[in-house]
Amino acid sequence: MKIVNTIKDLRNEIALQRRNDNKIGFVPTMGYLHEGHLSLVGISRQHSDYQVMSIFVNKMQFNDPKDYTTYPRDYDRDFALAKDAGVDLIFLPDDSEMYQNRLTYVDIEMMTNHLCGATRPGHFRGVLTVVAKLFNIVQPDVSVFGQKDIQQAVIIQKMVKDLDFPVTIIVAPIIREPDGLAMSSRNVHLKGDDRTNAVVIYKSLQKAEELIHQGIVQSHTLIPAITDIITSGKPKKIDYVSIVDYETLQPIETLKEKSVIAVAAFFGPTRLIDNMIVEKRGEMYTCVY
Repeated sequence: MKIVNTIKDLRNEIALQRRNDNKIGFVPTMGYLHEGHLSLVGISRQHSDYQVMSIFVNKMQFNDPKDYTTYPRDYDRDFALAKDAGVDLIFLPDDSEMYQNRLTYVDIEMMTNHLCGATRPGHFRGVLTVVAKLFNIVQPDVSVFGQKDIQQAVIIQKMVKDLDFPVTIIVAPIIREPDGLAMSSRNVHLKGDDRTNAVVIYKSLQKAEELIHQGIVQSHTLIPAITDIITSGKPKKIDYVSIVDYETLQPIETLKEKSVIAVAAFFGPTRLIDNMIVEKRGEMYTCVY
């Protein structure tokens, strides 16, 4: 496995792989890898020949400077995990390599003003800008993103479509802990009862699935039921419980052909997100979470 720090070195390696007719797979990350990240590499390997992973803690997408400073980092551990997962090259740039006199941004306002975007102004502008840069640098054939960050995945799909990036976006299933908690680099900050109680987020999605299969598809019924279960875990704060259209990420009153049930809550100082994709097939609904 190679580790490069500059755009020039990365592009030289990609050019070599292109000459060998290798299809490029790409998994962008902020490091502190867990099984969720590694599962994305596994899916990328099914669709491409040469695996690139970026590790870059993107300051532009952090609203709170403290959150950026405390974001967990352990590059030696990341390198070992990435190598074992089958990554061929890691792109590990610093801030000066990625951003000089930054004046250009990428944004999708309508799709980023709800869900996580409502309380994190500028976050998705930072995400879209860095992902657009990384796509231009790496020029992958395939890039894999996790369903856990569903708003991120959907807006990246939209950016790729609107700006004609020649890359196929794959949205990979959520990887969970044995008790159902969605894997996240932030889980390391959960302590004591907060970690135990956080599983109510997963239980709330299970309850939503149960209600949907009973024929309850109205947001005004589903949202309170989900909220009640999360509240039972004594979160510090519920950021949102929302049901949105998959294509627009705007709130809906009744489940559509493809919808997202998304939640965010604080347990102690740690903000956790989770979601379920609901698709209507004939008269039946399937739930993926």
